[in-house]
Amino acid sequence: MTSTASSNRWLTLLFQSTSDTTVWFQVALTILRVVVSFFMIHNGVDKLGDVEGFATNVVANGMGLPFPVFLTYCSAYAEIIGSILLILGLLSRPAALSLVFTMVMAIYFHIKVDGLQIGSFETATLYACSFLFFLVNGGGQYSLDALISNQLGGSKE
Repeated sequence: MTSTASSNRWLTLLFQSTSDTTVWFQVALTILRVVVSFFMIHNGVDKLGDVEGFATNVVANGMGLPFPVFLTYCSAYAEIIGSILLILGLLSRPAALSLVFTMVMAIYFHIKVDGLQIGSFETATLYACSFLFFLVNGGGQYSLDALISNQLGGSKE
């Protein structure tokens, strides 16, 4: 296999969605992708509104992590940029991976602070599961990823 063929294979795997191709499923997938990502954006914007407060109360004191201001910016921009990419369906899997990681950290924080009280980590868990779905399945047929995959010679969805 040539290097170009191998490169195209990896690019196709990156962009190609693996989910069901029925129209109603794809419409529902697109709605879920857009709505969940749209609501996630405000979490990142909120962090940027009070970087010091989040860095001190959540990252440093709540989770005990080093470099709290830096990690706050990383989290905020992962939530904002990752969500925008997911809304567009562009680089859906890498965007979803960054969002899953961010939500796993949020779940960790809530469990560490509040224990296993469902109300505390419920929202972060629902977000994490939603983004995990897109990590596994890609952006779907109605995404820029699908358009790129088709241009690269991936299967027509």
